[in-house]
Amino acid sequence: MTQPEGLLPPMKWNAWGDPAAAKPLSEGIRTLLKQAVGVDDSAAAELEPDRVRLRPSALSRAHREALAELVGAAYCRTEDRDRLLHAGGKSTLDLLRRKDTGVQDAPDAILLPGDEDAVATILRYCSHHRIAVVPFGGGTSVVGGLDPIRGEFPAVVTLDLCRLDQLFSLDEVSGQAVFGAGVTGPDAERLLGAQGFSLGHFPQSFEYATIGGFAATRSSGQDSAGYGRFNDMVRGLRVVTPVGTLDLGRAPESAAGPDLRQLLIGSEGAFGVITRVRLRVHRVPEAVRYEAWSFPDFQTGADALRAVTQTATGPTVLRLSDEAETGVNLATTDAIGESQITGGCLAITVFEGSAEHVESRHAETSTLLAARGGTSLGDGPARAWEHGRFGAPYLRDSLLSAGALCETLETATDWSNIPTLKAAVTQALTDALAATGTPALVMCHISHVYPTGASLYFTVVAGQRGNPIEQWRAAKKAACDAIVAAGGTITHHHAVGADHRPWMSDEVGELGVRVLRAVKATLDPAGILNPGKLIP
Repeated sequence: MTQPEGLLPPMKWNAWGDPAAAKPLSEGIRTLLKQAVGVDDSAAAELEPDRVRLRPSALSRAHREALAELVGAAYCRTEDRDRLLHAGGKSTLDLLRRKDTGVQDAPDAILLPGDEDAVATILRYCSHHRIAVVPFGGGTSVVGGLDPIRGEFPAVVTLDLCRLDQLFSLDEVSGQAVFGAGVTGPDAERLLGAQGFSLGHFPQSFEYATIGGFAATRSSGQDSAGYGRFNDMVRGLRVVTPVGTLDLGRAPESAAGPDLRQLLIGSEGAFGVITRVRLRVHRVPEAVRYEAWSFPDFQTGADALRAVTQTATGPTVLRLSDEAETGVNLATTDAIGESQITGGCLAITVFEGSAEHVESRHAETSTLLAARGGTSLGDGPARAWEHGRFGAPYLRDSLLSAGALCETLETATDWSNIPTLKAAVTQALTDALAATGTPALVMCHISHVYPTGASLYFTVVAGQRGNPIEQWRAAKKAACDAIVAAGGTITHHHAVGADHRPWMSDEVGELGVRVLRAVKATLDPAGILNPGKLIP
């Protein structure tokens, strides 16, 4: 499958990704906005970065000089332009906050360690002097995972891991590679591809997110049906904490007590800083085959996906858009609002591997899908999906600028509960946004499947009304309450961060929260690591 080539420029401070890749709204999208949610494009002037007022750095001169000595003067940065680029992630709330002409928050300094020893030294210093530390990878969090929350601490610094960008080793016999945490998705594929291998992890954040971030957030990529979630790929990892270093993963599997790797995967920088990850990799596939399908309705399509997954016929990509998402052509981002692919629901399948394996899996899957109500649309829509699969966040930037409210959220549940959960979340979002005076377009797709269940990924478009930050917070709260009440998980792959933290007690129970707090107290006794995230 195709991936971006070469290095990308840094993400824009108040938008997603490369400014050169911005997606102006087409006439079809403008018409859709006006008809569906009553938004008549009224783009406001963009706030220039030199006009942004940041809270002055609270780091004392003595601490600044001491940290500069630890990491190197060039890698301790307190200029506003550096602080602004690390002021948070890329959620809709983050981007709306960056339109504020008032004083904005930002970390007090940016530290860029060059190796694990520097990370350890910084954590010991900050723990001793009670300075909060926010680990930072690609800056793509959409759940408040990078917010510079000080809490009870007088200062907060961001620990940017971009210099930990090496491929340390590739074991071609075992199919394993060891990466530094700061390696980005495209660089991982480039480094492996030069030796005939691939990781195969392609979340929508792929262009900018990092290996360490994938592990810290328990990421799931668009090829998960074939290669699994990122936690399935992790064979070992090194985590630096204020009290020492954990080096986990001695063998492919073990019965030596609970798997501590899984305790650190998904810990979101609250227990330690992931500096190095050993991953399962595979040979670059020799063949790829695409096919799109149409189903008369979402439930018929979901039943067909379940049959394929439970039979284990083995697509690499298996996705299903509901009627609303199919109707606006969201899956093929380059032509949103321009045409309707089908009157039903669009499904995408992709197969990778040897030529023989691809053909056999495709034949078995196609037979199952056709027998369960599917109609083949050929390879065109599937190739169009792949071509534009990293482009949706750019479109969100343009929608926000035009006066629309646009955001995503996700969950997962058992197959038998999919209809109930989907209906509950859709209704909660629709009602909450209607209460603010706007209709809402709520779209959904299945993009990650398991023998027992699947994820549901929602995209919401509405009109900005009043204070759009409070407007979305109310809608997101309603959706999260509905998810918990309907038996879904509060997050399938976006992580917890600050945004989902209020629902963690519902997710793991009070005793589970006490377990997390006990781990935190052991590995980070001063509580400096990413405060305000993950643990209630």
